[in-house]
Amino acid sequence: MCLISRSVSQTLLMNQLAVPAPPARLVADWEREMTHQLQLTPGDVESLPWARTQARWPALRQCVEAVADWTRVLGIGEALADAEVALMACRGARYHHDGAQYGGSVFCNVFLSEDCGLDLHFPGSGQRLPLVRGTAMLFDTCQPHAVIDRHSSGFEVADFPPERDCSQVFLTWELPLANPLVAAALGICFDPVPSSFDELGEAQVVLNGKTARVCERTGRWLTA
Repeated sequence: MCLISRSVSQTLLMNQLAVPAPPARLVADWEREMTHQLQLTPGDVESLPWARTQARWPALRQCVEAVADWTRVLGIGEALADAEVALMACRGARYHHDGAQYGGSVFCNVFLSEDCGLDLHFPGSGQRLPLVRGTAMLFDTCQPHAVIDRHSSGFEVADFPPERDCSQVFLTWELPLANPLVAAALGICFDPVPSSFDELGEAQVVLNGKTARVCERTGRWLTA
């Protein structure tokens, strides 16, 4: 594996897109999948069956086209069309970064669920996006983020009791930073490979020379 060091961007690009509402029968199918198959618990983010949703919701194409049109306006060309899409679900999400697994990419997401009082929070920049149908964003996978209650300052399991209807479903794309247009959109810079970098052995986020992780409740950076 070839590791290349780069900066972590706190830039968040967002928009509110006009996307169609999923049919009630499909939403019920998602809920059954989350409850009985995924057994989704507060803080978890899991994938939903993509092919089944495609077959049951022809208007899904309009959602994808709306995001593609927006990303072209951002100046990243056809990067979205060249990337694979996944359908994801969560009941809130603990603070985390995805740099270890997706450090060579940025995320492009669009939410398909109605407003249920949750925000996507980026503690590094302090930005909070109310999650409603059509909320779209492009951000660095290494930037800490979480889905939290709108009136909370951090992630708390108690904010997501079983009786609360707060599931969120969204589409996500991994856009490769090998595409210079994608890197430029978020201002991500690549560094010459330091002589000691190969010794890390795996992708990770480094803060002041030390491996960094994220506090799941607050989103603060922690170092070993």
